[in-house]
Amino acid sequence: MRSLPLAGIRVLDLTRLLPGPLASLHLADLGADVIKIEDTGAGDYARDAKSGYGDVNYFQLINRNKRSLRLDLKQAAGVEVFMRLAGDADVIIESFRPGVVDKLGVGYKAVSSINPKIVYCAITGYGQDGPYRERAGHDLNYLGYSGLLDQIGTQGGTPAMPNFQIGDLLGGSLTALVGILAAIVDARASGHGRYVDVSMTDAVFAHTLFPLLAVLGLGHALPRGEDVLSGGLPCYGVYPTSDGRHFAVGALEPKFWQLLCETIGRPDLKPCAYLMGSEGLRIRRELEAVFVQRSFAEWTAVFDKVDCCVTPVLRFEESLANEQLQARGMVVEIDGVKQFTPPYKISEMPFEVRMPAPAAGEHSDDILREAGFSADEIASLRSRKAI
Repeated sequence: MRSLPLAGIRVLDLTRLLPGPLASLHLADLGADVIKIEDTGAGDYARDAKSGYGDVNYFQLINRNKRSLRLDLKQAAGVEVFMRLAGDADVIIESFRPGVVDKLGVGYKAVSSINPKIVYCAITGYGQDGPYRERAGHDLNYLGYSGLLDQIGTQGGTPAMPNFQIGDLLGGSLTALVGILAAIVDARASGHGRYVDVSMTDAVFAHTLFPLLAVLGLGHALPRGEDVLSGGLPCYGVYPTSDGRHFAVGALEPKFWQLLCETIGRPDLKPCAYLMGSEGLRIRRELEAVFVQRSFAEWTAVFDKVDCCVTPVLRFEESLANEQLQARGMVVEIDGVKQFTPPYKISEMPFEVRMPAPAAGEHSDDILREAGFSADEIASLRSRKAI
């Protein structure tokens, strides 16, 4: 069997909560040796994050296949340990506010001086420079500054808060992965690493393509719920059924719209797919009147047989059991907890859970021994509470 794509890559992960740990989860699933470095106090706050849903929290879902080392970087001994590990690492990921790692003595300049091939990624809300660099923030704040939050929601309503952390996950996780993997490829070829500065606000902003199109063409973004893909077109929207459920209509292409109109018995609507404004609203109301005549189950039976981009809006527990997602192996159970498997399927790379999410400091001794620390040195570090 071939080795995993990132086998041999060592990652030191200083991040906490959601964005950084999800990025390092992907690296770990791809075979990297991810060492989760937590302080000797609270460690990763996500360990004790209360979801309100019982005993399971998201720490368990995003920290599999990693090892854990507890390390006090406020002690010189802790910094010395980190730098010894960094000398042989490929990637470091951190998510402190700008300048913190430099004050601790473990920033990019310090590490690259002993390990020129290091890829050092910093994930922050606003980036390493600019007037907001020092500000605190969460996902909703990044969406607000990027202009995206103002675009999410229905016509005439207030901005909607998505139960999907767009800034954290698109920005802090996936955008960071693009930069890290590109820099790893370059470092392997050139022997020189890079500093990867990821701003979650930048990442969201850089993907707001349709609002930008509106500004370029009209001089301003369209109001919430009125752009082509947010409710402005009748052929692309969400329609209620008789029992309070919904169907997603994505019949953007003429052939799909025409087939939809035939299926619901409204061939007269065929010329109306791309109407906007008051006329588009009138056609949406016509479609609403049709969809509300049948139940969710009835429409599901109808459109299962018709390929026109009209699909049920599933509740999440229904998605977990969905036949397509099940066939793709998208859900796995680890220690009795359901989790997502990687969303990419790579040839000759079967998904494997090598380790569940680690206990804090679970692998400290193993990691230090591998780095050449003697039993006496490890005992000394522990007595000083540096680990």
